[in-house]
Amino acid sequence: MTGQMRDTSNRRQKIIAMLHDQGSVQVLSLSEQFGVSTQTIRKDLAFLAEKGISVRCYGGAVAADVIGVVEEAPVDKKRGLHMSEKERIGRLAASMVQPGDAIILDSGTTTAQIVPFLPDEPDIIALTNDAGILSQLMKKQHIEIVLLGGRLRRKNMAFYGGQTEDALDSLQVDRLFLGVDGIDLQRGVTTHFEAEAMLNRKMVRAARQVIAVTDGSKFGRTCLHRIMGMDEIDVLITDTQAPEESLDQARKQGCDIRIA
Repeated sequence: MTGQMRDTSNRRQKIIAMLHDQGSVQVLSLSEQFGVSTQTIRKDLAFLAEKGISVRCYGGAVAADVIGVVEEAPVDKKRGLHMSEKERIGRLAASMVQPGDAIILDSGTTTAQIVPFLPDEPDIIALTNDAGILSQLMKKQHIEIVLLGGRLRRKNMAFYGGQTEDALDSLQVDRLFLGVDGIDLQRGVTTHFEAEAMLNRKMVRAARQVIAVTDGSKFGRTCLHRIMGMDEIDVLITDTQAPEESLDQARKQGCDIRIA
């Protein structure tokens, strides 16, 4: 084996190890780490994709087993809760997607219910940081898919961190479908996970329209990390269990309320 072939083989083995450890890798950081061109790294990632080890994503690659695991076993106890409500919310949210739209689907069990009802059109671009949503999108034959890679949080099988946030810097989308852990009239939309709040704020800035999707059980809940105020939500899609008083107050703050 020549020196160049040996270096290539060693580098690819190290990239495979990083994929197993982190869940995803980025072209620019690999280029800097190994001291080779981004073109060389892209060839490495193309080789690993051909071998079924990884799947290409925006700016890098994600481990192939990450995508498969989500379909085989639930990754969150929330997945089975309020499913009929979430399905109705998903259907209504999907009806808002227009031909030519670029959309972001935030991580979450409610946003995941949007995917089955999306029109399968080639001029629709769907971006997500959620491995489960990615696996559902891949069943669509025509939608263009962009995965926002980064460091995998295995608790909810989604990607977060600086790499994920950086991917949004040069992007502008038509609609963001934002999942909700907690929604309160005073505190706004909140989440348990700090990195998620940081990423969601970047998503909000990249979107022309912000659409929050949540079942009625999330009203009145307040989590530690604030994402945005109620006045920053353009459309709120929820179900008939949402408290009417809260919905009236949200309308007064400029929210377009839609009940599924």
